[in-house]
Amino acid sequence: MSARLLLIADTHVPARARGLSSELWRAVDEADVVIHAGDWVEVALLDQLEARSARLLGVWGNNDGAELRARLPEVARAEIEGVRIAVVHETGPAAGREARCAAAYPETDVLVFGHSHIPWDSLAPGGLRLLNPGSPSDRRRQPVCTMMTARAEAGRLHEVRLVPVDRDAR
Repeated sequence: MSARLLLIADTHVPARARGLSSELWRAVDEADVVIHAGDWVEVALLDQLEARSARLLGVWGNNDGAELRARLPEVARAEIEGVRIAVVHETGPAAGREARCAAAYPETDVLVFGHSHIPWDSLAPGGLRLLNPGSPSDRRRQPVCTMMTARAEAGRLHEVRLVPVDRDAR
């Protein structure tokens, strides 16, 4: 068996976008697991994603208030098709990130994070893969908004793709 993953972070709805794009909602419908690495901003988006996702794994971010923090953990963990995944919003500065995260998440195969709005895909010593999908609604200094897709199967992550997102909901 395999699981189709959708990775998103830093949606900032409705502060930076009125909602998520139709393209992103299609990706939610196609995914077996949606992973959100924080900065939702309002609880309504959490409710929408919970209702529409086959499975949702999410955390709160620095822009998320008490209501979101009451419903989401700071760090989420799940094993999906044998891949041990952890999700957190912030990992600190880019310099030294791989070593810091490998030490902090020793029993993890993949760490999904957000905060910077900058896509990231790297491998730490020891094999931890770090993924930041960027933001599907607030590109900041990036050329385009982004999300990531991947497939988990037999303890491995496959077909990791950074996908540009059209912000038609803006």
